[in-house]
Amino acid sequence: MIDVQGIMDVLPHRYPFLFVDRIVELEEGKRIVGIKNVTFNEPFFQGHFPGEPVMPGVLIIEALGQTAGVLAFRAIGKEAEGKGVYLMSINRVKFRRPVVPGDQLRLELDVVKHRGMIWAFQGKALVEDQVAVEAEIMATIMDKEVGFK
Repeated sequence: MIDVQGIMDVLPHRYPFLFVDRIVELEEGKRIVGIKNVTFNEPFFQGHFPGEPVMPGVLIIEALGQTAGVLAFRAIGKEAEGKGVYLMSINRVKFRRPVVPGDQLRLELDVVKHRGMIWAFQGKALVEDQVAVEAEIMATIMDKEVGFK
């Protein structure tokens, strides 16, 4: 539905910190499903862990956050231009299985609440229908120059 170029049109992230390869489902303002193909060439595998590569859990959370950002930006439209999406909180995180080279992450997020520029999501990352990570994520969209104070 949205390829990597379309994702880069919305998000500022670039290699090696873009963790969404494509969006396969999008229900405006309600739900999104993204895909991350995990390859052995990922730079983090050099150190996490040599001889036993495992994708760091925080990067799986980042992939969920980036996917959520695509949904929020698309829903807000023109009003989001020139703004950035920032994580506000990550709660009830559970790591259920390791993610290794060759896995394909299916990043599923549902909007739990949306008010103005603040979004709350329930998300999970799956590998072959097995939950690898689940989390509640809250994010906001704000001017890039303002940031947090």
